Amino acid sequence: MLKIAWSKEYAHHLPEGHRFPMLKYELLPEQLLYEGTITEANFFQPNPLSEEQILRVHDPAYWHKLKHLQLTPSEVRKTGFPLSQALVDREVRIMGGTVEAADFALEFGVAMNIAGGTHHAFTDRGEGFCLLNDIALAAQYLLDEQKAEKVLVVDLDVHQGNGTAQIFREEPRVFTFSMHGGKNYPFHKEKSDLDVELPDGIEDAAYLALLNDHLPQLLDHVEPDFLFFQSGVDVLATDKLGKLAMTTAGCKERDRLVLELCHKNNIPVVASMGGGYSTRIADIVEAHANTYRLAQQIFF
Repeated sequence: MLKIAWSKEYAHHLPEGHRFPMLKYELLPEQLLYEGTITEANFFQPNPLSEEQILRVHDPAYWHKLKHLQLTPSEVRKTGFPLSQALVDREVRIMGGTVEAADFALEFGVAMNIAGGTHHAFTDRGEGFCLLNDIALAAQYLLDEQKAEKVLVVDLDVHQGNGTAQIFREEPRVFTFSMHGGKNYPFHKEKSDLDVELPDGIEDAAYLALLNDHLPQLLDHVEPDFLFFQSGVDVLATDKLGKLAMTTAGCKERDRLVLELCHKNNIPVVASMGGGYSTRIADIVEAHANTYRLAQQIFF
């Protein structure tokens, strides 16, 4: 069964002024239920991640400041959100969703988090709407609990997974692969194990050819026994921040390529949604919904 982390907290505890792009956290589950792709049984309510697990990845001093709402004004601005207890609680629950999804993926082959993909969170700071790094926390959990020996992060959000790259810079058991806009945020890039920088305006055929050139070879080279997929839909031509020129169909083929390779190679995969900032919320929801439709078709 496809298990999906979702909580009302994902959508209902965001500050005013940030509601529109985050409406997807409310509308996406409704769309998937309405069309019959999933039922209520597919959802699980994640638990907040424990402090002990957060500190496996994040610096204690940073976590103390975040937990006690003591970030400086500059640090708050870099996160992009006004700091509040509700926001921190929301983030900690999202973290728990991806960690719990990892266990479900080991059982069923695939699992999803309606939120997550918070790849701009570093060990000691937050940036770009990311306070803590769910992919890093879940990968570290699998390694620490000896549930995986080699993890591959496939980050296909339009923005480089800079925080994830920094966190695992010295960790040979995690291979970070980021395929992102070369001239897009973050303007100072970290060094992933493999970075593929995309030119502005790249279209479906060229994008998919690049992904198909790299990902199958990475599976052979890295030999991962677990994969995290950051499936941001800010690669769309309609995205206000993306600068690429992909169609919804092209984005769907991107997801198909990743998920089919995981299924074919028996690699458990967790997908986190990442970014999406198209002007029409329907474009965001449709592109994300395709990821879930494909997971159901391919794995079940």
